[in-house]
Amino acid sequence: MIAKQVPMKSVKKSDFAELVKYITNAQQKAERVGGVTVTNCQSDRPDAAVLEVINTQVQNTRAESDKTYHLIVSFRGDEPDEITLNAIEARICGALGYGDHQRVSAVHHDTDNLHIHIAINKIHPTRYSIHTPYNDHKILGELCERLELDYGLERDNHQAQKRGAENRAADMERHAGVESLLGWIQRECLKEIQAAQSWAELHEVMRDNGLELRARGNGLIIADQSGTVVKASSVARELSKGKLEGRLGPFEASAEWKADQATKPARQYEPRPVRTRVDTVELYARYKAEQQDIGASRSLAWAQARDRKNRLVEAAKRAGRLKRAAIKLLGDPGVSRKLLYALASKTLRDEIEKISKQYLRDRQVIHEKCQRQTWADWLRRKATDGDREALATLRARDAAQGLKGNTLAATGGQQADQDAEAHQDSITKTGTIIYRVGSSAVRDDGEKLKVSRGVTQDGLQAALRMAMERYGDRITVNGSAEFKEQVAGAAAIGNLPLTFEDVVLERRRQALLSEANTGGRDRQEQQEEQVDKGLRPDVSRAGVASPAVSATGKHIEKRDQGRSLHFDIKNNIRYTDHKSGAETSAGTCQGEDQSPALLKRGEEIPGGPIDEASAQRQKRVVVGDAVTVTQPGSTKTKGRSR
Repeated sequence: MIAKQVPMKSVKKSDFAELVKYITNAQQKAERVGGVTVTNCQSDRPDAAVLEVINTQVQNTRAESDKTYHLIVSFRGDEPDEITLNAIEARICGALGYGDHQRVSAVHHDTDNLHIHIAINKIHPTRYSIHTPYNDHKILGELCERLELDYGLERDNHQAQKRGAENRAADMERHAGVESLLGWIQRECLKEIQAAQSWAELHEVMRDNGLELRARGNGLIIADQSGTVVKASSVARELSKGKLEGRLGPFEASAEWKADQATKPARQYEPRPVRTRVDTVELYARYKAEQQDIGASRSLAWAQARDRKNRLVEAAKRAGRLKRAAIKLLGDPGVSRKLLYALASKTLRDEIEKISKQYLRDRQVIHEKCQRQTWADWLRRKATDGDREALATLRARDAAQGLKGNTLAATGGQQADQDAEAHQDSITKTGTIIYRVGSSAVRDDGEKLKVSRGVTQDGLQAALRMAMERYGDRITVNGSAEFKEQVAGAAAIGNLPLTFEDVVLERRRQALLSEANTGGRDRQEQQEEQVDKGLRPDVSRAGVASPAVSATGKHIEKRDQGRSLHFDIKNNIRYTDHKSGAETSAGTCQGEDQSPALLKRGEEIPGGPIDEASAQRQKRVVVGDAVTVTQPGSTKTKGRSR
């Protein structure tokens, strides 16, 4: 796990309310925000907590630094439960000295690693003093090591190996997917720079690479021809001013930079995608063209919106003038005329205010639609729209490490180009597609599938069906013994036509399938005996008891198959006597020989067999009418037996 503070570059931009709004915003994704926790506030609602925090921050009028602390805790490959996450959050905040401070935390699931955003009020709720932890990165590193041991989490490296500028450059390349100037120098020309034996030779190497070495303050900087600069010591420790002067003598500035600007260097830095195994030349050209057109498109859209607003305002004013002229022609007494004039003026003001508000909304929509994007964000948007080249580029990035843990994969590693039929929720920056299946989330990195959250029977069966669509009927299962047992059970219960590569797991699947079939035959024989004795068979656990029961089973099986791929289908179950009482009608299942009567109970749809005459009577019951189950197979509504 990694814990890292996100500093605000400008104190003026610090806004606790905006931060909470960002971390609690689902962004039209079902698989983004998990649990939201409010600590040390009077209310458990984030919006009410924001007001409390702002009122607390206002009490401190002396502090000039940022009053909000934004912390991110990320888990590499782990998915701790809610209790563990809350305990980790409390221990981290306590170690930083924020145990008594107001804070709002939100768990996010929409990236490759589960992570927590924590918005902390740095102002103490009773003393109103500001607290800024000293050397918080060291505290967080040591604490993460202890937490990994205490909770059995995947170990991460917490020893700082790079300086601040190097870390920021690495973050840029990882998240934006574009080479930084510092990274380009280290990869392309650092060895040549280090090999220079004099200041003149060093400046010559710099010019050949489109760079310039300058003195600034007590140190040196390296600048490219566009004006982007980095500290020389950030590129390499050997390039600090002290070490270079110790090796080459007192610093000598380059006097030939301006004269040689007309000479084109052998190579120079240009922001380009980080090199991967995929050729991105044409795709990056498309990206640059779109980004260059964004400004013009936004200006044009804003101008059109402004013209539309002006036309509406002018039309409203014209209507107002006509009303005033009509009032003048009426010739009513002075008091009545004044009231009519006032009413016309108020109507005009309200209409203009309405037009202005709509104009502001239109501008905001245009701003969001025509916003510049980083290379990685643009690729993700294109991949979401179905661009397979963009998706392949995302998956070729170095940051894409592939899914680990409990996964389903193809035998032999073959891949398929088929898209899943489940609802696509989002795509991460490494090309992992997240599908939403009921309460479960299935992740697809192009080579493996993983049920990442809420491992339910429906989720596992949906993942197995997706694996069969992509890889065929021979599946490789990786992960814990418990996960393999769950997969075998899901395959057996769903009677899925597949084979597991693992011989032991395949035997287990066949045993569970045989047990389920044998159990179903035993229950059928028991129910037939009950019918012979004049008793009503127990259909609560029936396999194939009778034609009516069979129709009910077919209906439930069909709905379960659809529900595994479409999360908005309610759970269909068999009707049981012990849950009799007030229900609402949900109609009957059409297309069966003996149509099951359907009821509605909360988020479930119980169904049971009825004969043809009862089915005809059931048609007279309107869907949604209150229904009372009086005895097995009999319902009552509005005082009449159905």
